[in-house]
Amino acid sequence: MPSERERRFAGPRRGQLVFALFLVGAALLLLALITEQTTWVGKTKLFAQPRFWPAVAIGGMVLLGGLHLYKLPWRRVSRYDLREVKRWGRVLEYAGWFMGYVLLVPIIGYLPVTLVFVPLLCWRMGYRSRLMLWTSAAFAVAVVVLFKAFLSVKIPGAMLYEYLPGSLRSFFILYL
Repeated sequence: MPSERERRFAGPRRGQLVFALFLVGAALLLLALITEQTTWVGKTKLFAQPRFWPAVAIGGMVLLGGLHLYKLPWRRVSRYDLREVKRWGRVLEYAGWFMGYVLLVPIIGYLPVTLVFVPLLCWRMGYRSRLMLWTSAAFAVAVVVLFKAFLSVKIPGAMLYEYLPGSLRSFFILYL
């Protein structure tokens, strides 16, 4: 049964406890690593120390995150919290797609990877008709042509292009 304090809480409940725990944990980790990441220079004023302002910021994170955690009216993770964390995790899926794209471009090439990833992302977002998939492929080609030919963005050639014959390899590296 919820307490009076829990019933009076005006803000959204879902995810608050998990967020507060994550914030305090991350801040404590940063505080534990501060001596490895910053230095304390002898014969330097306190406010000019390289470690001072990062320590103030991280100390504030620990203090304010701890106060946030202390002031929460509930102490148990509910199913609504877990549902909210799952929603946060969806963002990481798209970050994973992006990292896969970035890792594959230098290996396979800008055009082939873009031609695969754009329709795959279109499919993943729920646009599964043939028209949308062909439109996304045309968009991928347009993006590559715009960036490589018109804007002259220098994107390194792929390792896969090294196996092509000389003139074809030069064309792929310059335009695809």
